Amino acid sequence: MPEVCRRHAVVPCQKAMALGLLLVFLMLSLPGQVAQAASVVNDDDKLLAGCIATQQLTVGGAGIRLSYTPAGYALTPQQICEWTLRAAHAVTQYYGRFPVTALRIVLQPAAGSGVSGGTTYGASEFGTALIVIQLGRDADQSDLLRDWVMTHEMVHLSVPAVPERSHWLEEGIATYVEPVARVETGELEAAQIWADMRRGMQQGMPHSGDSGLDHTPTWGRTYWGGALFCLLADVEIRRRTDNRKGLQDALRGVLAAGGNIEQDWPVQRILDAGDAATGVPVLSELYQRLRAAPLPADTELSELWKSLGVVGEGSHVSLTDAAPLAAVRLAITQRRSTAPPR
Repeated sequence: MPEVCRRHAVVPCQKAMALGLLLVFLMLSLPGQVAQAASVVNDDDKLLAGCIATQQLTVGGAGIRLSYTPAGYALTPQQICEWTLRAAHAVTQYYGRFPVTALRIVLQPAAGSGVSGGTTYGASEFGTALIVIQLGRDADQSDLLRDWVMTHEMVHLSVPAVPERSHWLEEGIATYVEPVARVETGELEAAQIWADMRRGMQQGMPHSGDSGLDHTPTWGRTYWGGALFCLLADVEIRRRTDNRKGLQDALRGVLAAGGNIEQDWPVQRILDAGDAATGVPVLSELYQRLRAAPLPADTELSELWKSLGVVGEGSHVSLTDAAPLAAVRLAITQRRSTAPPR
């Protein structure tokens, strides 16, 4: 299958002719909209060409520079640039702009295939934010199309550094936002991420001896417990605002207030900025409830899934739009305007 047909892994080659006919019709009936769509495609082509030639691209107002040795990988420079661009587009879509103005991404060769890890820093010897990714020397295109690490690390750029006891907030936001952002750009299906969340969130539940999110630094509570905080906040914000605002608005508000990984903020400042953006004090109230108590209870999480219409267990999860909060679930992954908050 030619690589151009698999771009962004959204348009199968066999649909090319149908899409071509559709574009002809649209060009005759909706010339303005088609011109705008064509402009987006042309812009991406220009970005990719520049990235392949210089290992640099500009997305969402940010200058991004890749540092790697092409000869060290089975992947082509185009595939690596497309991978980077997909992640940057997803984060820009979710936040309305890229979280920092300048970023260096260093790819470190690792044994085998796939993406084995990543770390994000607010400051570096390059004078910019820095992401370091361990990329397998034998990784192929399918590994990059499945990868979540690049997007996860880019989401980290949006969160100010917090005290170590509250590291769960940084990891929780990255764990929750990454798949939602990728649904918004069409990279993932909503049904897939809700099934993954249904399985994953259980790992973030408190166990015996738990003392709350600020005092239980286990892997499960840090990553999935933090993501569960985000889900609970997203749903409650939407309930209190009649589904007009959600966690996405809160996190855009933090960014608009000057908060990103280049800043050191106390947790409450982040929560206050998010609450101000939504007009409801959900983040602050939820933090006071969960930071030092072994919550939520299993029954609360079970009822939440039922209300959202996420039913079933394990590999047999399905969605129902007849559930009381199905509209909230649908709104969480709905594509939003990329315009930043004012």
